[in-house]
Amino acid sequence: MKILVLGSGAGGGFPQWNCNCRQCAGQRVGEVPARARTQSSVAISADGSAWVLLNASPDIGQQLREQAQLHPRHGLRDTPIKAVILMDAQIDHVTGLLGLREGPCIDIYATPCVFEDLTTAFPVISVLEHYCGTRWHMLGVAGSAHSATFTVDGFASLRFTAVAIPGKAPPYSPHRGEQTTGDNIALLIEDLDDGSRLFYSPGLASVGDSELQWMNGADCLLVDGTFWAEDEMLQAGLGRKTASDMGHLPQMGDAARAGMVDVMLGSSARRKVLIHINNSNPILDETSAQRRVLDGHGIEVAYDGMEITL
Repeated sequence: MKILVLGSGAGGGFPQWNCNCRQCAGQRVGEVPARARTQSSVAISADGSAWVLLNASPDIGQQLREQAQLHPRHGLRDTPIKAVILMDAQIDHVTGLLGLREGPCIDIYATPCVFEDLTTAFPVISVLEHYCGTRWHMLGVAGSAHSATFTVDGFASLRFTAVAIPGKAPPYSPHRGEQTTGDNIALLIEDLDDGSRLFYSPGLASVGDSELQWMNGADCLLVDGTFWAEDEMLQAGLGRKTASDMGHLPQMGDAARAGMVDVMLGSSARRKVLIHINNSNPILDETSAQRRVLDGHGIEVAYDGMEITL
């Protein structure tokens, strides 16, 4: 299985266009040693030829131009991207669908909740019907069904399982105030040829027994790295919401719950990688004390263009 990180940042990317915090301002002038990052999206392949896109970032055009593996190869118009799987209906995960409108009809895999949001409150899919069109593949995560195993046409050696996880629906969703099953999913992706397994969850509000069960046995964890601390945005003066308010488990835990670092340390996965990193997170600074903590635990920080082979 081949994993290509197209974008590793949270909403707004890094440096965020309107942010003058120490990290964003410092990165622009070279005073903070940190890579620029576009908004989170990943591509998966079994053979390096055909790819499935996991979320479609608003930065999709830039991401595709920068990754030669995703350039057209055959004829005047072509793309090796054969399908898109959506983790949720958040703006920074779905707006890139509009950037694919010049291509062929888009095969979209998503839950009923996500399709509902994207045809009503934020009708991206409805707009696409006036351009390339879409083919819907409904993932059966809804109601009492908290997981669904499926395949993607043309990827016979990959088996996908969508798993309902704790999180937040978008602000425009009718489910924002009370989560509905299928608003947020993680993916367990298995390569049937060699048995390798990836657990992918760029947004994860908490990790309980159910989430741990799905994560156990994965060879690679590629999971929510949005915030280092629960009150990070408040301490930086960048907002009034906590990590929990925004649907993310921070890396550092407290007396009430374990953090993502604790979760990853309890895993036997040989690769442990944080993705969807907010511009406020000090782990972006490659010389920070927080980054040294991760390095000491063998936890990696995803970057745009990162390649992982399982």
